Amino acid sequence: MPKTISGLWPSITQFDNIYRAYLEARRSKRYRPDVLRFSESLEDNLFALQAAMIEKTWTPGPQREFIVREPKLRAIQAPPFADRVVHHALVAVVGPHFERRFISDSFACREGKGTQAAVARVQHFLRVAKRNHGDDLYVLKADISKYFASIRHDVLMREVERVIFDPDVLWLWRRIIAGYGHENGVGLPVGALTSQLGANVMLNRLDHIAKDDLGLRHYVRYMDDFIAILPNKAAAQQAMQTLGETVRELGLWLNPKTAVHPWQRGIDFCGYRIWPTHVLPRKRNIKRARADFRELASQFYHGEVDLEHVRQRVMSFLAYAKHCNAQRTVEGVLGDLVLVPGLRDIAEKASGIPMTP
Repeated sequence: MPKTISGLWPSITQFDNIYRAYLEARRSKRYRPDVLRFSESLEDNLFALQAAMIEKTWTPGPQREFIVREPKLRAIQAPPFADRVVHHALVAVVGPHFERRFISDSFACREGKGTQAAVARVQHFLRVAKRNHGDDLYVLKADISKYFASIRHDVLMREVERVIFDPDVLWLWRRIIAGYGHENGVGLPVGALTSQLGANVMLNRLDHIAKDDLGLRHYVRYMDDFIAILPNKAAAQQAMQTLGETVRELGLWLNPKTAVHPWQRGIDFCGYRIWPTHVLPRKRNIKRARADFRELASQFYHGEVDLEHVRQRVMSFLAYAKHCNAQRTVEGVLGDLVLVPGLRDIAEKASGIPMTP
């Protein structure tokens, strides 16, 4: 059994750590009303959080829920700002002890491990595997069904306790995951920093079984999505069976769409379709973008949104498209903006592509 860590509680509840947690929690959000209210009596609020943690009286506050559409439609549960300070204080101290145990090929919610890094790693693995094994490669493409909503608290804490042996720290972690509408012992709030760390902790065993036990050199995970590139179909099917059993042991289930397929179909991962020679945008993302920009053009024409709102949406789409081979796709998606007076210039300047009405 790996060595566990104790004696972390004083570092978590130290005032300087809580203050740094406040600075991290307010990053890019300092002018939001809840952040401003907390900051008006900053010292008092930070001391109150510190006392509540030390005295074991801290409890999670009511969460805020909203819907996001990228990269897919999902509900986000965001804890109140004071709670996010507590989450940052915990993760700042315990996070590094888990980070050194994670494999280098797990991505999401880790520094330098975003979607573009994951896509680049998959493409690199695909090139290497094709060079070593030729055209018989097969790809295992899998994801966890309803991942955050299905995480069992007892299983997560079992994985946490493989690393952390500090009763005070474990008390705080349990208090956090029991709040925000998940008192039945299943599910984590998607918008909490501790949930992001916990989600990676939960699947760390899967990663090590893939890499260490099965020897899957060309394995990459991005949160609850993972792929493996194998020399042939039989090897890919065997890997799917073994990893599926590991997932079930964690109280989770693979999405029914999990399958193996020839590499020639490309690898659908992190919003892109990946081949050894090029990367294309995901088809459903482009279909949704076309519909969104048609609606956006109509809203601008009728005065429902302003030019700055349109510009921000265009820049967001271009930030996604610039990482793949998508010039013609960009022209098509932004084409509806060209038809609306006042929007052609913003589409052309942002994309650098001449637009024809």
